[in-house]
Amino acid sequence: MENEKKTYETTFIINATLEDPQVEAAIEKVKELITKNDGEIIAVEKWGRKRLAYSIKKKNNGYYTLIEFRAPGDLVAKLERYYQLDEQTLRYLTVQLDKKALKAKELAAQRATIAEPTGENPPVETQPAA
Repeated sequence: MENEKKTYETTFIINATLEDPQVEAAIEKVKELITKNDGEIIAVEKWGRKRLAYSIKKKNNGYYTLIEFRAPGDLVAKLERYYQLDEQTLRYLTVQLDKKALKAKELAAQRATIAEPTGENPPVETQPAA
């Protein structure tokens, strides 16, 4: 039971002063670490460069990335150790998604696929003028 895979989300901020290929390489290293340790990547969202609310390590901008993955619990400690040692990672947060969060995500995805194909705005009901 110890090797039971759970679903996690890890969000990390990379130094935005890096060139695009360097940022991609940093993201690939994290993905590689996950897959080498018996994890499977579900989704990768690259939010891009954004201004930080406050400076971190004397940096005002960061490149935000979110990775959703399934893995055994011991991978989280390895992943966070990697973040601590990597000088280009400014901040990170890894959370386990519970059943409610997974169900909400699934419902949101279903709603998005239902609304997507038409490409039109849904009809708006109007009240007759008095």
